[in-house]
Amino acid sequence: MPAHAPESDPLARERAHLSASRAALRAMREDVEALDIRDVTANWVNAIVLQAQIDDRIKALADLAHTPLFFGRLNYLHAPGADLAEGAEGEHPLPEAANGPLYIGRRHVHDADGDPMVIDWRAPVSQPFYRASKTDPQDIGLRRRFGYTGGELTAYEDEHLSDPTEAAAVSKLLQQEIERPRVGPMRDIVATIQPEQDEIVRSGLSGSVCVQGGPGTGKTAVGLHRVAYLLYAHRDRLARTGTLVIGPNRSFLHYIEQVLPALGELEVKQATVDDLVARDGLEVRATDAAQTAVVKGDARMAEVLARAVRSHVTPPTEALMVVRGSRRWRVPPYELAEMVEELQNRDIRYGAAREALPQRIAHAVLVRMEQAGEAPDDRVQDAVARNAAVKAAVKEIWPPVDPAKLVLRLLSDPDFLALHAEGVLTADEQKLLLWPKPFRSVKSAKWSAADLVLIDEAADLVERTHSLGHVVLDEAQDLSPMQYRAVGRRCTTGSATVLGDLAQGTTPWATRSWDEALAHLGKPAAVVEELTAGFRVPREVIAYASRLLPSISPGLAPVSSVRETPGSLVVTETADLTGAVIEACRASLAHEGSIGLIAADARVPALAEALRAADLPYLAPGEETTAESRLTLVPASLAKGLEYDYVVLDEPAAIVDGEADERTGLRRLYVCLTRAVSGLTLLHAAPLPPALS
Repeated sequence: MPAHAPESDPLARERAHLSASRAALRAMREDVEALDIRDVTANWVNAIVLQAQIDDRIKALADLAHTPLFFGRLNYLHAPGADLAEGAEGEHPLPEAANGPLYIGRRHVHDADGDPMVIDWRAPVSQPFYRASKTDPQDIGLRRRFGYTGGELTAYEDEHLSDPTEAAAVSKLLQQEIERPRVGPMRDIVATIQPEQDEIVRSGLSGSVCVQGGPGTGKTAVGLHRVAYLLYAHRDRLARTGTLVIGPNRSFLHYIEQVLPALGELEVKQATVDDLVARDGLEVRATDAAQTAVVKGDARMAEVLARAVRSHVTPPTEALMVVRGSRRWRVPPYELAEMVEELQNRDIRYGAAREALPQRIAHAVLVRMEQAGEAPDDRVQDAVARNAAVKAAVKEIWPPVDPAKLVLRLLSDPDFLALHAEGVLTADEQKLLLWPKPFRSVKSAKWSAADLVLIDEAADLVERTHSLGHVVLDEAQDLSPMQYRAVGRRCTTGSATVLGDLAQGTTPWATRSWDEALAHLGKPAAVVEELTAGFRVPREVIAYASRLLPSISPGLAPVSSVRETPGSLVVTETADLTGAVIEACRASLAHEGSIGLIAADARVPALAEALRAADLPYLAPGEETTAESRLTLVPASLAKGLEYDYVVLDEPAAIVDGEADERTGLRRLYVCLTRAVSGLTLLHAAPLPPALS
């Protein structure tokens, strides 16, 4: 499958189509910019909303100079069927005789007559570009891949999938695109999606999916492209219900934030779990000890909180007397108790039940009125429900609950905690939860991140959390059961895409199995898919890192890298560790692409000083690399999810020793070892961990 020379006539024709497509896209954008909405909006509010939609449309139609408008082409043997030819809403379907070349790109482009010049990669007709093969050609006569340099079309490769005389071959252009140096934020993989990845990307909206994927298998990219696909296939529904991408930290979210906009999707929100559970006026000012955090993150805390919330309901002991005009209506305590019991037995939130109780009481009064010959209507019932005596009774029987005050009391009052944790938490676990010195108020309390998750759980027991249409949860293996519940509350009526790697779990409460995690998430029926083909990390590097798997995640299949890069791994013992690190950074900077210097958190200040002394400028994680600033100093605790062309890894033993236990330390080391795309230089003065050597 040779890459054809730039001077060939076919290449000139493809370049002409690229130029024409860019002109058509520019015309589409100009048409939107020329829209006059003055006569079609009823008021200023509608005008603002419509103008915002137009502005978003203009942004989505931007032609990015260094981003290829199309990256592939398909020639069908026969015109695609109607089911394949249909586009998304707002797109023109294919002409009936569309068995000529179809250009596959990041977005749909049509000419002045409405005929498509570029087909959106998410359209059904584009699917064979990713899945067709010599053994399953899917009616494709020709698949062509394009090579670009700086936005200019420079080469192409052809596969004649239905030609039995042509042997299957590995695409050099595909390999070059996968290995292209990484500078700046994470980029999309729309041109290089593999068949097993595409199956996950295009799976339906109604079902939830969990993707177990080792380093370099593309699980994050798959999750983001799945969001883009779902927004294409179910745009109206998700426009109403919303989508959300949840990442482990701000550095990670900054790294991935350009992927969806590059695919034309501008409205997807991003957040961390801490962002989800944040509450106005409550600030995280404390860090829990590992043992305490494990207990706070345990799913049993949900039962403790539920008991504590329910305990506020007090069975009535006195009759309720309601006065209306000259009449007095009595509701006996047993009848009030029956109402309370009925509401407690229903599967509704504490707050909703509290709002329903006055209407129940008012209905009982109306029944008595009717029995006495009166003819009350709904307005009378509403008035009775607002009666001062009814409101006072409801406040006494079913008082309001403040979630933060509830958690404050649980963590401050040993008797209150013991009452509701009996048979759920041991005495020792209860001691771990209690603050050594109780705080006086919600405002003065030094809350931890785990405390806010507990408050979020309590808040959901009082009032139902709003559910989104689809949630993507990345690096999920590090979440506690209570954090899974917090995420699950955001998609109770929607679906989820869960991404992670059990071997990379580096928290004391890290996920042990996906079945367990999905149960906590509220999606026990989710399909678990496993990606084992690695496209980012060189074979030599991933094989070296996989030596740790028997110690950190027994039974987990190692990643099988498709990239063999001789010389990509260098392991060196040195007496002058810091000096060797500086020289390794200089050597790495001689290569093209990004460089990550990864070290134990405790070593970062000393290395930062050494880099400054050596006049080597560096970035912090989350800061965007550029052609001028390509070296990032990365604390081991922030390395997860990031990738660099070349990695210099400082003192593995220090990374392991920086964690609470050896297993967590080895998992952290596994993460750090697998951040390299082209080369890993490992430097150590102390002996390597036995599991690695």
